Amino acid sequence: MSEHENKSESTMSRRKFIRNSGLVAGGLVGGGILGGLIGANMNKDDGTATEGNEHENGHDQVAFQQSPLYFTNPEIFGILQAAVERIYPKDENGPGANDLDVPFFIDHQLAGSWGHNTKEYMQGPFFPGSNFQGYQSPLKRHEVFDVGLVALQTYSRDKFKKPFAELEGEQQDEILTAFEEDKVELRGVTSKTFFSILRAATIEGVYADPAYAGNKNMEGWKMKNFPGHQMSYINQIESEKFVEIKPNSLHAYTK
Repeated sequence: MSEHENKSESTMSRRKFIRNSGLVAGGLVGGGILGGLIGANMNKDDGTATEGNEHENGHDQVAFQQSPLYFTNPEIFGILQAAVERIYPKDENGPGANDLDVPFFIDHQLAGSWGHNTKEYMQGPFFPGSNFQGYQSPLKRHEVFDVGLVALQTYSRDKFKKPFAELEGEQQDEILTAFEEDKVELRGVTSKTFFSILRAATIEGVYADPAYAGNKNMEGWKMKNFPGHQMSYINQIESEKFVEIKPNSLHAYTK
């Protein structure tokens, strides 16, 4: 058991639930966005350090990874930053979504094939589906985010007379809960669908390989003692005890 887990043994936080479950490492990260990640986010041989050395040497990640590729409006990007931090907040277990560069992960995915629903069937007619039918919107995912983030701002100003990013955490939670419970009417998509995609993208950004702009310095993996990409486990496979392995990202093999 890690030192962080000892400190928070008595409190079942949202973060601890995620850490102790296998849903993220074995489920969400195995599919969803990561099933169609854009290859353009892979680091090229430009002399920059890999994530494995960045944390130790104090180097930043590749500059383009902290630059928006899709969002051109800082106000809208700020709404995204505020929303993902409430979904995955910083706490005693480790960094939150913004420290892990999750907004940039989502931004880069919206700019690529995932955001444009590449190779997915998107022809009509479109009819409202049940909650068990999955994605039913005629909008592409980048359009869903366009509509949803603007709606977060509008709903915030109507209800609290302030921009979403300036609200207290509990107020932001109240608005996000209203979206999750499908209480807000949006154009072309349900608020529940928008929230579901936003939440899934946030979690995937926390645990994706850093090559795709999230999980900065592999801190998401380190919170779960996940080894990332290893060439082999020949020296650990027969061990009867848990072996903590220093994680590797894809950048470690693209020098």
